[in-house]
Amino acid sequence: MRIPTTDLPSIIAKDLNLARKQVNATIKLLDDGATVPFISRYRKEATGELDEQMVYLISRRLSALREYLKRREFVVEQITAAGAMTPELADRIEHTLDASTLEDIYLPYKPKRRTRAEIARERGLEPLAKIIMAQAATGIPAIAKKYVSADVASTDDAIAGALDIIAEWMSENEKARNLVRAKYQRSAEFATQKAKDAVDERELYATFYDYSQPLRLVPSHRYLGARRGEEAGILKVSISINDDEMIERLGRFFVKPGASPECAELVSQTVRDAYRRLIRPSIENEIAASAKEKADGAAIENFSDNLRQLLMTPPMFGKRVMGIDPGFRSGCKVVCLDEQGNLLADDIFNLSDPHGAAYLLCSMISTFAIDVIALGSGTGGRETKRFLDDVRMPRRVQIVMVNEDGASVYSAGEVAREEFPDKDVTVRGAISIGRRLQDPLAELVKIDPKSIGVGQYQHDVDQSRLKEALDFTVVSCVNSVGVNVNTASPSLLGYVSGIGPALARYIVEYRKQNGPFRRRADLKNVSRMGEKIFQQCAGFLRIPDAENPLDNTAIHPERYDLVARMAKDLRTSTAQLVNNPALASNIEIANYLDKETGVPTLQLIIDELSKPKREAVDEVANPEFDETIKSINDIRPGMTLTGKINNITAFGAFVDLGIKENGLLHVSQMSERFVNSPFEVVAMGQTIRAKVLEVDPLRGRIALTLKGLD
Repeated sequence: MRIPTTDLPSIIAKDLNLARKQVNATIKLLDDGATVPFISRYRKEATGELDEQMVYLISRRLSALREYLKRREFVVEQITAAGAMTPELADRIEHTLDASTLEDIYLPYKPKRRTRAEIARERGLEPLAKIIMAQAATGIPAIAKKYVSADVASTDDAIAGALDIIAEWMSENEKARNLVRAKYQRSAEFATQKAKDAVDERELYATFYDYSQPLRLVPSHRYLGARRGEEAGILKVSISINDDEMIERLGRFFVKPGASPECAELVSQTVRDAYRRLIRPSIENEIAASAKEKADGAAIENFSDNLRQLLMTPPMFGKRVMGIDPGFRSGCKVVCLDEQGNLLADDIFNLSDPHGAAYLLCSMISTFAIDVIALGSGTGGRETKRFLDDVRMPRRVQIVMVNEDGASVYSAGEVAREEFPDKDVTVRGAISIGRRLQDPLAELVKIDPKSIGVGQYQHDVDQSRLKEALDFTVVSCVNSVGVNVNTASPSLLGYVSGIGPALARYIVEYRKQNGPFRRRADLKNVSRMGEKIFQQCAGFLRIPDAENPLDNTAIHPERYDLVARMAKDLRTSTAQLVNNPALASNIEIANYLDKETGVPTLQLIIDELSKPKREAVDEVANPEFDETIKSINDIRPGMTLTGKINNITAFGAFVDLGIKENGLLHVSQMSERFVNSPFEVVAMGQTIRAKVLEVDPLRGRIALTLKGLD
């Protein structure tokens, strides 16, 4: 049974292998203004327990289909306005959801640029083109003589113009385009070569100097890498099929059986021209765009996975932190932060004055009762770490190397200027380094995800798709953890379900003027916080010292009365039920089922009452770098080194070895068994020991392996 192309719930359900009623309910909620986090957590009964990822996919597919239907409506209007719409054409358009098919149908009716064919039409040569294309006539030069005019100098010019018109007809023929498209999809070859006279000093693109592989088998990172080399002028890239075979097939398609030899020859000649000049470039661009879209998708997914791991790094709550942004010429910037990340003091020290630096640090550590030093991993980081290890601290202080990627972006940005208008960028950078150890999620959301230093080819992929995916990842992480409404920055609040940047600022302003929120319900007093927005955001906001302990949980206010009933039935109070996870095991779900409340909601409540709060860590493991390794020139094949995973890509993982260059642990070197994805073996921030396979100081490359190691 054919699904009507306007029945979007059925189309999406089929695409995603879901029940129509699940999709229909989700669409209704989305159209009513509900967010993905809210739907996936608090409307499980309506959606049939769809998780966040599936609700997001429905949302994206719905948007894409609605955009497609707008385009289809435009195409129908254009063809109708041209007086070319027929019942058959209308039926074909109505029953296709394929964008390529729609554009192929529209192509003959599209407003033309001033092409060779258009010029020939203006000169009155279309009747001659029809005669030749009918393939029955003989004596074409004699027929063409009738079309010689002031604009057409000779019979040869008349025939050439007619053939230009025929070539355009061929290029607009939907079946011909599908023949070429199918061939490209099945057997296109992707090839790269070094461009003539190109200079690649570090041989960054040496892999692609003479590379060839079927396009359908080219990994995403190779495709994007080759295209980057092409953009840099280093490589020449091609996507090709067997042209002679394709021209021969198109010839059989266009040359009619029994055609006059004269016309058959002209049509065959035109097939070659139409293919090489019009059809092939068009389809090749289409196939290249499709390959790019596929490669972008893989790279964006990889980036999102990295970002999620980084954002969900366990925090170090309750610690006083010293943040240090290392530097040689301008000195090391040092700040002290209290348990909430508030700035207590800032100063500067120079490694060239070790006694003065040690005195300053010890004084600050003692004065502000510092628990942890967060040391930036940038230039001078390792030397500063060596210095700190030799300082006799006045109290036990852990030293943690922190990836400082993006700290400079934050420090020079609007958010940092608003937070610390009287401090320079160096101090703001040190604050960011310290805070991202205290609570990585709360601090990293202030930075454009593309600047955090994870993922691959983030500047080469579709930027709008990348932003959408990364924003979804941040939103997902923020809402899965929950946000303390009394301490969160506007940047963090802006990612909470239903809030956004503008309302986040109103919340913070209200907090400044009226003091901390004591109840979730007080949020309704904030300007622009209507009932609908409150419904969307309330369950994701936390108030640790609230009058009602449920305000510090993921239980939505619309279920508070239900929890009070549960507490009463257990002969206890709501506060005791929240603070004693063991009591939740005594709740009988069956006693609370009704038309409004199903098992999913009840299970969410019990899980929330039973689970511990967000896990924090007391200490962070630091990799013990080999102190004899000061640069890539000190590394030799066969060495076993300790490092820390700081980026994961489709082809492997990059490892911080304590020097300027990262090592590459290729996916093929991660295990003796086949590894489909690096994420199966390694994780962001993981400390590993790996053996050196190869070293290339000129190109700054270090190849590592885990094979042969325990």
